[in-house]
Amino acid sequence: MTRVAFFDLDGTLTDPKPGICGSAQFALREMGLPVPPQEELEWLIGPPMIESMRKLAGERAEEGLRLYRQRYGETGLFENRVYDGIPELLQQLRDGDWRLMVATSKAEPYAIRIVEHFGLGGFFDRVYGAGLDGSLMHKDELLSFALEDSRVAPARAAMIGDRKFDVLGAGANGLRTIGVLWGYGGRAELEEAGAASIVSSPREVEGALCALIA
Repeated sequence: MTRVAFFDLDGTLTDPKPGICGSAQFALREMGLPVPPQEELEWLIGPPMIESMRKLAGERAEEGLRLYRQRYGETGLFENRVYDGIPELLQQLRDGDWRLMVATSKAEPYAIRIVEHFGLGGFFDRVYGAGLDGSLMHKDELLSFALEDSRVAPARAAMIGDRKFDVLGAGANGLRTIGVLWGYGGRAELEEAGAASIVSSPREVEGALCALIA
């Protein structure tokens, strides 16, 4: 039977910190609000941006999201880099007959552009992301939709991600998660959320996947 690996995007396939944090700084600056340094905005990487904007801008969250997207959609999404070892991992999995998909809380149009821009599109059967209207922005809803849409049995699939949102969203759908330490969550966060396995480099992912799904 086919085995399927769902990959988170930000903090798992690519390091998006300059683009995400820089676009958030732009939005705050345009609104005349305090602008923290990027190191203090790393928590933005992972959760839906509208929820993060509510913490940063309060009642002006919708305005903040609009300004964030203004910059992110033009330049921010390309202020990004693919983590070392990711293309090799994806090729290895495809050679092993794994079906690969992206499952990200990022707006789907942005996610598709990033995956294609960095030459990863050929590895993935489908990129699943949130709607620009906020639909499917939570990982549990997104993965529920992705599993049904792709007709994948949870027992034959796993999630790979760097944040608790990946682990909890996958668990709500009967999926196990491999937590990765090169992103922005950290071991304690992933363990507390219930990751089935935690790896420190892309070289370890295939073995961890095969241990979960024979």
